[in-house]
Amino acid sequence: MAETNILSGKVVSDAVYAALEDRIKALSDNHSAVPGLAAVIVGEDPASEVYVRNKTRRFRNMNLHSETIRLPEETSQKELLSTIRTLNHDPVFHGILVQLPLPKHIDTDVVINAIIPEKDVDGFHPENLGRLTAGKPRFIPCTPKGIMRILEHFHIDPSGKHAVVLGRSNIVGRPMSILLSQKQAYSNATTTICHSGTSDLKAITTQADILVAALGVPQMIDDSYIKEGTVIIDVGINRIPDDDSEKGYKLVGDVNFDAVQGIAGAITPVPGGVGPMTIAMLVENTVEAAESLYA
Repeated sequence: MAETNILSGKVVSDAVYAALEDRIKALSDNHSAVPGLAAVIVGEDPASEVYVRNKTRRFRNMNLHSETIRLPEETSQKELLSTIRTLNHDPVFHGILVQLPLPKHIDTDVVINAIIPEKDVDGFHPENLGRLTAGKPRFIPCTPKGIMRILEHFHIDPSGKHAVVLGRSNIVGRPMSILLSQKQAYSNATTTICHSGTSDLKAITTQADILVAALGVPQMIDDSYIKEGTVIIDVGINRIPDDDSEKGYKLVGDVNFDAVQGIAGAITPVPGGVGPMTIAMLVENTVEAAESLYA
């Protein structure tokens, strides 16, 4: 049985942070500028709290400015939009992040559209998604950008290969398919998107040289979904009960990690794979937003 290589996002993210140090120093030395991010959380979502806490820790460790604006669950859409307008005009913040999901009474699209594209470091604004589609990106969504960086770091070239993306969200699936199919280095794959309307999922996934799983279904993908040597990028972060854990749960991906060992050529672990790269790319996008003011 062949060994499955582990694609550590921690290793890649450390390289990203090291590469950003000179750029951050240049902003400080040449412009007295400190890249700043405002993160807005509405309500109390445990997963959102973990993400923002990790983000805040990383920004602090790199001597960057980060502020979290916490709003109660009952905050109206009008109040949230007012907060965003204030942040849009605040020069301290080069990037704005509104943590998703939002409470059901708030229209997510309206909120994303309210962030000016120049501060949309998540890359979700229609203008930024359009620029990505046209091959002229301003900000690339953090998770897909991080995945592409993982592939490049480990010298996994998608060119000429069949890449299958499971999921069609604007956060991961759609931008991922665009990035994988662009005519450039470490891209240029033949790309297929699968989703809830796909009739025979296994018939497609077993053809994949690269499989990106972003379904949000715990451990759904096992050895029956892949062929030997498939490179698996597991985007899922799911909590499942675990009586042996003090917390009462453990984190797993959309892939059954144990089931694909020895069959998959390589795989990102959960945790420690895509997650660290999402935060690293958020930091990088925020630095890019600050740099754009002085270009």
